[in-house]
Amino acid sequence: MQDSSWKPDKTSSIPLSVQIKQYIKSKIENGEWPVGTKIPPQRAMAAVFEVNRSTVVAAVDELIADGILEGRSGSGTRVVNNSWTLLTPSAVPDWNSYVQSGVHRPNRTMIREINRAEFVPGMIRLGTGELSPALHPHEMTRKVLERLPDRMTSLGYEEPKGLLPLRERISAYLSTSGIHASPSSILIVSGALQALQLISLGLAQPGSTLLLEKPSYLFSLHMFQSAGVRLCGLPMDERGIMADRIPELAKRAKGAMLYTIPSFHNPTGILMPEDRRKELLEVCETAQLPVIEDDVYRELWLDEPPPPPLKAMDKNGLVLHLGSLSKTWSPGLRIGWVVGPEAVIDRLADLKMQTDYGSSSLSQWAAAELLSGGLYPRHLETVRTEMRRRRDRTLELLDSGFKDIASWKVPSGGFYIWLKLTRSLSMKELFEKGLQEGILLNPGSLYDPLSGPYLRLSYSYASLEDLEKGLLKLSALIRRLAR
Repeated sequence: MQDSSWKPDKTSSIPLSVQIKQYIKSKIENGEWPVGTKIPPQRAMAAVFEVNRSTVVAAVDELIADGILEGRSGSGTRVVNNSWTLLTPSAVPDWNSYVQSGVHRPNRTMIREINRAEFVPGMIRLGTGELSPALHPHEMTRKVLERLPDRMTSLGYEEPKGLLPLRERISAYLSTSGIHASPSSILIVSGALQALQLISLGLAQPGSTLLLEKPSYLFSLHMFQSAGVRLCGLPMDERGIMADRIPELAKRAKGAMLYTIPSFHNPTGILMPEDRRKELLEVCETAQLPVIEDDVYRELWLDEPPPPPLKAMDKNGLVLHLGSLSKTWSPGLRIGWVVGPEAVIDRLADLKMQTDYGSSSLSQWAAAELLSGGLYPRHLETVRTEMRRRRDRTLELLDSGFKDIASWKVPSGGFYIWLKLTRSLSMKELFEKGLQEGILLNPGSLYDPLSGPYLRLSYSYASLEDLEKGLLKLSALIRRLAR
């Protein structure tokens, strides 16, 4: 994608289309967009450049007329020449063939559009699953960082499982929720996402099956599929994954592992009650089916604390437990952890060393300091208070503007409301029209291709003012597009 920092100069005497043409041409001449590259969609460039789409169209049309670009119906616009190849024939490597031959699958088109649009100035992000910048604890983080010079013994590489003082703090922190894990059975990772990546590469066999909730956050990613693992969705009810369906599907699908988000599920917000958790664990023990418990939303309870984690009830080393500070403190510091049998943790630690030689030492020291005193519990209380206010305000806005066009359940924690639209409309068109009107949506198809008319609505990121403005726009847009 083009640099989001570059904008045409609207005060210049040079026409905007000419500036954009020169910008695109420079990307091509510098080799950033080699021959064969598919350039970004005109709509996306117009949004980033903050100009009318017709201005971008004019620039692209001139480059097509110059023989540098070529537009193909249904497949976008590609670079076919640069200024050098126009003057003299030369052999140019077909980078497109390399891009398409990688083992890891690319993100789905809509995910890539979302990733780009998140950084468009003024975009109201109604689906983003992270804390609002206004909730980042800047003062607390400043205090933590100020203490580090007296605490840190080194800024070099840490041992394979991660900084020992941090693993000791996490061990103590986990014990408050009933998980008894020694530091040797904990691996520090760069967020829970990396934990899943390591599991897909180090534990999952190509050709095997991963069972998971349907819908699920994991359907929006390609890490397991890229490792040759098939995803098999299990139905859910209002209590979470339907555990009684596991034996049949595990046998039929040759399930190798089960992935679940029992606390404030992404994207539905469902909280699995304790009796369902026990049933799930018993079923998996009988089927000898390892469980990946993604518990990153656990501390974001709003009404009452959730039941004990699956790992707290696990006496046979069946569960790999994933946790993170990304959802509650800072996504940018990239600190998460995996808890499991030591042999498994050793394997994942070895793979992590081969991948990045350990998470940021500075981030690990900062996390250790955060968890060593009373700062983190106080911060969590602040976050819960604000998130409760945001959830309740969002529910008020839904009650006033969506009762006749959607239905939803009230979440008791986490970030999300799973909004079911009751009007017939194209979700792809809704997504695209939303972008044009400055609202970024997460359609349910990202989490289940057959989900139907759902949206993952987040009350965690946008400001209260933007939530009100964005939901007002969304309600009007749904009514306009509904058939």
